Amino acid sequence: MQEQLKLDNQLCFRLYTASRLITQAYHPLLSGIGLTYPQYLVMMVLWEKDGQPVNDIAKKLYLETNTVTPLLKRMEAEGFVKREKGRADGRQVIVHLTPEGRALEEKAGCIPFQVGNAVACRSITPESAPALYETLDDLISTLSGDC
Repeated sequence: MQEQLKLDNQLCFRLYTASRLITQAYHPLLSGIGLTYPQYLVMMVLWEKDGQPVNDIAKKLYLETNTVTPLLKRMEAEGFVKREKGRADGRQVIVHLTPEGRALEEKAGCIPFQVGNAVACRSITPESAPALYETLDDLISTLSGDC
Protein backbone atom coordinates (compact mmCIF):
# COMPACT_ATOMS: atom_id res chain seq x y z
CA MET A 1 0.00 0.00 0.00
CA GLN A 2 1.15 3.50 -0.81
CA GLU A 3 2.23 5.39 2.33
CA GLN A 4 0.27 8.54 1.41
CA LEU A 5 -2.96 6.51 1.27
CA LYS A 6 -2.76 5.16 4.80
CA LEU A 7 -5.51 6.49 7.02
CA ASP A 8 -3.04 7.30 9.79
CA ASN A 9 -1.24 9.70 7.43
CA GLN A 10 -4.32 11.80 6.64
CA LEU A 11 -4.83 15.25 8.15
CA CYS A 12 -8.41 15.24 6.82
CA PHE A 13 -9.27 12.12 8.83
CA ARG A 14 -7.94 13.64 12.05
CA LEU A 15 -9.88 16.86 11.48
CA TYR A 16 -13.06 14.98 10.57
CA THR A 17 -12.81 12.72 13.60
CA ALA A 18 -12.03 15.57 16.00
CA SER A 19 -14.95 17.61 14.62
CA ARG A 20 -17.36 14.69 14.93
CA LEU A 21 -16.27 13.90 18.49
CA ILE A 22 -16.45 17.53 19.61
CA THR A 23 -19.94 17.79 18.15
CA GLN A 24 -20.84 14.65 20.13
CA ALA A 25 -19.52 16.33 23.29
CA TYR A 26 -21.85 19.28 22.67
CA HIS A 27 -24.91 17.13 21.99
CA PRO A 28 -26.10 16.36 25.54
CA LEU A 29 -25.46 19.93 26.68
CA LEU A 30 -27.28 21.49 23.74
CA SER A 31 -30.19 19.08 23.79
CA GLY A 32 -30.75 20.19 27.38
CA ILE A 33 -31.56 23.68 26.11
CA GLY A 34 -33.35 22.56 22.95
CA LEU A 35 -30.67 23.30 20.34
CA THR A 36 -28.79 21.27 17.78
CA TYR A 37 -25.14 22.05 17.13
CA PRO A 38 -25.85 23.94 13.86
CA GLN A 39 -28.58 25.93 15.65
CA TYR A 40 -26.12 26.73 18.43
CA LEU A 41 -23.68 28.14 15.86
CA VAL A 42 -26.43 30.38 14.43
CA MET A 43 -27.39 31.51 17.92
CA MET A 44 -23.78 32.44 18.73
CA VAL A 45 -23.67 34.59 15.59
CA LEU A 46 -26.92 36.32 16.61
CA TRP A 47 -25.96 36.70 20.29
CA GLU A 48 -22.88 38.53 19.09
CA LYS A 49 -24.94 40.82 16.85
CA ASP A 50 -28.71 40.58 16.52
CA GLY A 51 -30.61 41.49 13.35
CA GLN A 52 -28.34 40.07 10.66
CA PRO A 53 -29.12 39.19 7.05
CA VAL A 54 -29.22 35.48 6.21
CA ASN A 55 -26.30 36.02 3.80
CA ASP A 56 -24.11 37.40 6.60
CA ILE A 57 -24.96 34.52 8.94
CA ALA A 58 -24.16 31.99 6.22
CA LYS A 59 -20.87 33.71 5.42
CA LYS A 60 -19.75 33.72 9.07
CA LEU A 61 -20.50 30.00 9.31
CA TYR A 62 -18.84 29.18 5.96
CA LEU A 63 -22.15 27.77 4.70
CA GLU A 64 -24.36 28.39 1.71
CA THR A 65 -27.61 30.32 2.24
CA ASN A 66 -29.58 27.33 0.94
CA THR A 67 -28.14 25.36 3.87
CA VAL A 68 -28.86 28.05 6.46
CA THR A 69 -32.39 28.95 5.30
CA PRO A 70 -34.07 25.63 6.27
CA LEU A 71 -32.22 25.74 9.58
CA LEU A 72 -33.55 29.24 10.26
CA LYS A 73 -37.07 28.18 9.32
CA ARG A 74 -36.93 25.39 11.92
CA MET A 75 -35.51 27.80 14.50
CA GLU A 76 -38.33 30.23 13.76
CA ALA A 77 -40.91 27.45 14.19
CA GLU A 78 -39.28 26.62 17.55
CA GLY A 79 -39.58 30.27 18.60
CA PHE A 80 -35.87 31.14 18.83
CA VAL A 81 -35.67 33.61 15.92
CA LYS A 82 -37.93 35.60 13.66
CA ARG A 83 -37.24 36.35 10.02
CA GLU A 84 -38.42 39.47 8.26
CA LYS A 85 -37.87 41.12 4.91
CA GLY A 86 -35.31 43.88 4.82
CA ARG A 87 -36.62 47.42 4.76
CA ALA A 88 -34.18 48.67 2.14
CA ASP A 89 -34.28 45.52 0.02
CA GLY A 90 -37.34 43.28 0.22
CA ARG A 91 -35.34 40.36 -1.19
CA GLN A 92 -33.07 40.37 1.84
CA VAL A 93 -34.16 38.43 4.93
CA ILE A 94 -33.08 39.75 8.33
CA VAL A 95 -32.94 37.38 11.29
CA HIS A 96 -33.69 38.59 14.82
CA LEU A 97 -33.61 36.84 18.15
CA THR A 98 -36.91 36.39 19.93
CA PRO A 99 -37.07 36.82 23.73
CA GLU A 100 -36.80 33.02 23.95
CA GLY A 101 -33.69 33.10 21.77
CA ARG A 102 -32.13 35.82 23.90
CA ALA A 103 -32.91 33.82 27.07
CA LEU A 104 -30.98 30.85 25.68
CA GLU A 105 -27.77 32.86 25.80
CA GLU A 106 -27.75 32.74 29.59
CA LYS A 107 -28.57 29.01 29.58
CA ALA A 108 -25.75 28.37 27.10
CA GLY A 109 -23.18 30.43 28.99
CA CYS A 110 -21.58 27.45 30.72
CA ILE A 111 -21.47 25.20 27.65
CA PRO A 112 -18.07 26.32 26.26
CA PHE A 113 -16.48 25.76 29.66
CA GLN A 114 -18.08 22.31 30.00
CA VAL A 115 -16.99 21.25 26.52
CA GLY A 116 -13.54 22.70 27.15
CA ASN A 117 -13.23 20.50 30.22
CA ALA A 118 -14.51 17.49 28.29
CA VAL A 119 -11.94 17.88 25.52
CA ALA A 120 -9.01 18.99 27.66
CA CYS A 121 -5.94 16.93 26.98
CA ARG A 122 -2.18 17.15 27.39
CA SER A 123 -1.56 19.02 24.14
CA ILE A 124 -4.46 21.49 24.30
CA THR A 125 -4.17 23.79 27.28
CA PRO A 126 -5.36 27.35 27.85
CA GLU A 127 -1.82 28.43 26.95
CA SER A 128 -1.56 26.38 23.75
CA ALA A 129 -5.12 26.94 22.47
CA PRO A 130 -4.41 30.32 20.79
CA ALA A 131 -1.71 28.74 18.61
CA LEU A 132 -4.09 25.93 17.65
CA TYR A 133 -6.81 28.48 16.79
CA GLU A 134 -4.33 30.40 14.64
CA THR A 135 -3.31 27.24 12.80
CA LEU A 136 -6.93 26.22 12.20
CA ASP A 137 -7.89 29.77 11.14
CA ASP A 138 -5.04 29.72 8.63
CA LEU A 139 -6.20 26.35 7.28
CA ILE A 140 -9.82 27.58 7.04
CA SER A 141 -8.71 30.76 5.29
CA THR A 142 -6.63 28.79 2.80
CA LEU A 143 -9.34 26.25 2.05
CA SER A 144 -12.08 28.86 1.73
CA GLY A 145 -10.01 30.96 -0.65
CA ASP A 146 -9.88 33.96 1.69
CA CYS A 147 -6.11 34.37 1.52
